[in-house]
Amino acid sequence: MKEKLLKKFAELFENSEGAGFFFSPGRVNLIGEHTDYNGGHVFPCALTIGTYGVARKRADRKVHFYSMNLDHFGVVEASLDNLVNQESYGWANYPLGVVWAFAEKGHSLDVGFDMIIWGNIPNGSGLSSSASLEVLTGVILRDLYGIQDVSMTDIALYGQYSENNFNGCNCGIMDQFAVAMGKKDHAIFLDTSTLKYEYAPVKLKDAKIVITNSKVKHSLVDSAYNDRRRECTDALAALKTVADIETLGDLTVEEFEKHKHVLTDPVLEKRAKHAVAENQRTIEAVAALKRDDITRFGELMNQSHVSLRDDYEVSCKEVDILTELAWKTPGVIGSRITGGGFGGCTVSIVKNDAVESFIEAIGAAYKEQVGHEAEFYTVDIGDGARKID
Repeated sequence: MKEKLLKKFAELFENSEGAGFFFSPGRVNLIGEHTDYNGGHVFPCALTIGTYGVARKRADRKVHFYSMNLDHFGVVEASLDNLVNQESYGWANYPLGVVWAFAEKGHSLDVGFDMIIWGNIPNGSGLSSSASLEVLTGVILRDLYGIQDVSMTDIALYGQYSENNFNGCNCGIMDQFAVAMGKKDHAIFLDTSTLKYEYAPVKLKDAKIVITNSKVKHSLVDSAYNDRRRECTDALAALKTVADIETLGDLTVEEFEKHKHVLTDPVLEKRAKHAVAENQRTIEAVAALKRDDITRFGELMNQSHVSLRDDYEVSCKEVDILTELAWKTPGVIGSRITGGGFGGCTVSIVKNDAVESFIEAIGAAYKEQVGHEAEFYTVDIGDGARKID
């Protein structure tokens, strides 16, 4: 991949001398969905698929972005003197937003840079191609400009800040954090209200993580994602009148049941119910994994999907078909929607000797019911974003 990117870089920008090579993973969340902006726990892991980049400083104030996946865009040119989101920039608003966020946080760049990327995260799949690109840009900026006082956690926070304020998607911290802080063969048990985290080994012994892409695209900026955030904020405001809490994640299920009478809007009650229960499920799921109870972990994954489908209402027909097919398939330990929702992927834990039949059976049944094919990826858990020497 490196040679391919360097060759393209030289083609576009005269030569590739002194250009650095970088990688930033995608992520999958095993459990803990839509809890990250509700002060709850999440349990994501970085993947070995992701976004590769080559970059080098320039002598002027121009910034150039080029994607080998979206070459019809050509080279997108912006300027350090005009860091604004422009529709014509398309995908390049994501890396440009990170440049803007660095400047907002006191790290203005003196000169511009050229950057080209190639990624193997399916677009719009819910595996965090945008967070992967944001964190990649952060790692590139830190390296190219020798910015010493920015940690990987800072890079994750800058990525979230840029997505919230430059690109208009009110996402939580989970995606960027998982991409920045990933560790091979471990998932990250993260308390999103404090950013305290621990690495939990994912020892699946005789099972694999299989991601199934419904091939239904979602766009979180334009979707009901921001509506869900607002509904949770409204629910929290009402619950604060009767409970001493800062976030929905502060409530146990029992406390929620005791206080839910203040939520007179049934929609708000359902949204808050999911946020509270999903947080407790995530805590229990990590405990189950630590004691090697993978069966319980799978049951909690299934419960998570039902809650996301019925209470949070972020699933869709195609994804529900995938999960229901998975639940009926021998060798499946657990399966649920993953990511922001409204399309995208499911994550399933499947016994090694059943992976092939899982892909065949679900692939055929899904195509018959939906009319188009699903894509399957058997994934490994990898390290976070980094420069590759």
